[in-house]
Amino acid sequence: MVKEYREFFERWTPRMLSILRVIAGFLIMQHGAQKVFGVLLNEMVPIRPPLNSALGMAGMLEFFGGMLVLVGLFTRPMAFLLSGEMAVAYFLVHAPRGFWPMANHGELAALYSFVFLFLSVAGAGSWSLDRLWNPDTTIPTMHPFGPL
Repeated sequence: MVKEYREFFERWTPRMLSILRVIAGFLIMQHGAQKVFGVLLNEMVPIRPPLNSALGMAGMLEFFGGMLVLVGLFTRPMAFLLSGEMAVAYFLVHAPRGFWPMANHGELAALYSFVFLFLSVAGAGSWSLDRLWNPDTTIPTMHPFGPL
């Protein structure tokens, strides 16, 4: 029974890592599209900022970096940059509004920061351009029964 669980986790962990990467890349791209192209505007970003501003540069990193993460190309360095950008966004924009992320509306920035930090360490997963480019890349297999 435990062997079947191990085989399941070994087979699906890299695939689910890829799915997490695609969803995170797709979602962060929308935040970048707000700032770069002026689409999907809301009360947090009511107008398109100038591209040479800090918010405009953040938007370019979110859109184009998110695109690279989505397809799984240069995943580790881009995820690391996006993790740092989200940490900076949290501490510069949200934390001054209060301690609790729910109260300062920073829970999404904090979550993005840690998801991208995880991807920067774990890599792109099995379904990625990084994997096609370098098939010898090791893919982590994590499961609740410990290492084999």
